[in-house]
Amino acid sequence: QVQLVESGGGLVQPGGSLRLSCTASRLTLSFWTMGWYRQAPGNERELVAGTTDDGITNYAGSAEGRFTISRNNAKNTVDLQMNSLRPEDTAVYYCNARSPYINYWGQGTQVTVTS
Repeated sequence: QVQLVESGGGLVQPGGSLRLSCTASRLTLSFWTMGWYRQAPGNERELVAGTTDDGITNYAGSAEGRFTISRNNAKNTVDLQMNSLRPEDTAVYYCNARSPYINYWGQGTQVTVTS
């Protein structure tokens, strides 16, 4: 059974940093388009950052310049480095692996930015 597992969430003050990591069982992430999404209470899930299997990245406007998505193929992980965090970044962050035929989601990790 394929599983995506996120880690690295937590509580951080505004201006701080967190690094989220997504790892997988029974799935080689280097072959998949990967994305980090987030969902805040009352809001729809939105794409924060994505990377194709050939390394093309894209970011939501709110994440551009602050967040970086990266792959570690040796560890089979996809990470999201988040800097200069703001209270509006507070959300549950989800890892996604997708192909034209199927989507896999992790269970999410909570990120809370508050003073």
